[in-house]
Amino acid sequence: MSQTVTRLAQRIASGQPLVMVEMAPPAGADPAPLREAAKRYAGKVDALALSDNRDRVSMSALAAAAIVAGEGIEPILHVTTRDRNRIALVSEALGACALGLRNVLCTSGTHQTLGPFRAARSVYDIDVVQLLQAFSGLAADGSMVGQPGFAGAGPFCLGAAASPAADPLELQLSRLRKKVTAGAAFLVTQPVWDLERFGAWWSEVTRRGLPQQVAILAAVRPLAEADLAEPREGKPPSERIPPAAIQRVASADGPAARRAAAVGLALETIQKLSGLAGLRGWSISADGDLDAPLEILDKSGLRSS
Repeated sequence: MSQTVTRLAQRIASGQPLVMVEMAPPAGADPAPLREAAKRYAGKVDALALSDNRDRVSMSALAAAAIVAGEGIEPILHVTTRDRNRIALVSEALGACALGLRNVLCTSGTHQTLGPFRAARSVYDIDVVQLLQAFSGLAADGSMVGQPGFAGAGPFCLGAAASPAADPLELQLSRLRKKVTAGAAFLVTQPVWDLERFGAWWSEVTRRGLPQQVAILAAVRPLAEADLAEPREGKPPSERIPPAAIQRVASADGPAARRAAAVGLALETIQKLSGLAGLRGWSISADGDLDAPLEILDKSGLRSS
């Protein structure tokens, strides 16, 4: 990854469709699972995204992204504002540049009270819009941390999250526009479960012309056994899975049948959303099951070109 402009940035600029897979780094120090994932997805997706302690404490996303890059697949480093102040965040960006990592998805992170690390204190020194602004101009402007700029910083291919299911809708759309103005070149939605709500959100996104300004990818996550067992109360809006979807998968007889039903539901989501004008691609979750995205890619015909 020595090139200044990443392959992902080039594909975004060219208007080509995008396919990526997202996974959490291992909950340990063994890099073998990352190397295995990179080898299996190489040539099949445009990028492999590494989440940043999303719902558990995991290996550093920065280290995981560097390992993945070493296996020949382009990573997307997730950076959250939940856990670090502006000093640490800028330092993370500089470290990423030094390692040749320039695809960065900026996110606020799932609140710690919704994960197993509830005793941890959140930071939130700056918000995602400020983070995007800082990273997009870091070479010339380091005023956020009291410095004139940082030689060799960037250019980054910056992304951010979108939440079609979150309320109020108008506020969410306003935040999206601010993220794009701040420098986001791509947006990845939270996992799509409610197709009707996503359709209403997409209509408003389209009416505002956002698909012409930024590459928007819909996230697809196959339901796992944990989704069927855990109560959904208290979860963020993106994780409020419709009861009908849970029932459809849970009613299948046995783990293999439930997995097949979950993959089938994900394929249906892709099929139903594929006709949306302006939707640039997909982000498929690989958490806990490296085979599921490969099966989805194969059966849906999605592939990096």
